[in-house]
Amino acid sequence: MAETWYQTPLGQYVLAAELQRADRLVSDVFGFNALQIGMPGYDYLRSNRVPFKFRLSSAGTVELRADAGSLPIASHSIDLIVLPHVLEFAADPHQVLREAERALIPEGYMLISGFNPLSLWQIKHWFYRDKDQFPWNGKWLPLIRLKDWLSLLGLEERAGLMGCYVPPFDAPSLIERFAFLEAAGDRWWAMGGGVYMLLVQKKVHGMRLIKPGWHEQIKPRRSVAAATQKEKHLGQ
Repeated sequence: MAETWYQTPLGQYVLAAELQRADRLVSDVFGFNALQIGMPGYDYLRSNRVPFKFRLSSAGTVELRADAGSLPIASHSIDLIVLPHVLEFAADPHQVLREAERALIPEGYMLISGFNPLSLWQIKHWFYRDKDQFPWNGKWLPLIRLKDWLSLLGLEERAGLMGCYVPPFDAPSLIERFAFLEAAGDRWWAMGGGVYMLLVQKKVHGMRLIKPGWHEQIKPRRSVAAATQKEKHLGQ
């Protein structure tokens, strides 16, 4: 269970890193509605200022209980959707992405987090004995493949962050001893973090948002009668 693993020292390390990066990526995303799909016990939208925020999951304490692959949400109605570790544990990640894209408004944002198979974490992913335990039971998606899927759906990358450069040690003392790798990883091994977070935006080609021209000065219309009188005067 994900909830149990996130209570372990390694899970706490991952959670702290992800929430910190989520804060940076979604704090300035505005709108009216924000949705977090999955991970109901943790608030990945805590720094966002959208007035109406809710969580959806097939289990747990949530405002809306449903399957991520079949969202009971109107199309083009959500300004921001967060998918924390949903795709790599979904039976059909393509369908989950399609549903999230459908619910997103044009120019809306989506934040996705995932475990990075191009990292030291993948070694443990390969050889971990208990294949039924989160997160080692997931099908981790390479970032390049995820970006291809997103591009096909018209979702364009706006920002991305890596984290968790410390190898997946279970002992708190080892996690603390190798904490210096966080700063070193961002500088020297940018694609080697154990987790990634990607912020994308829904682009609808051929659509342009029309905004009211509040600052345009309205020119006074000439009176037709006055114009006619002026023309007669000039003709005399």
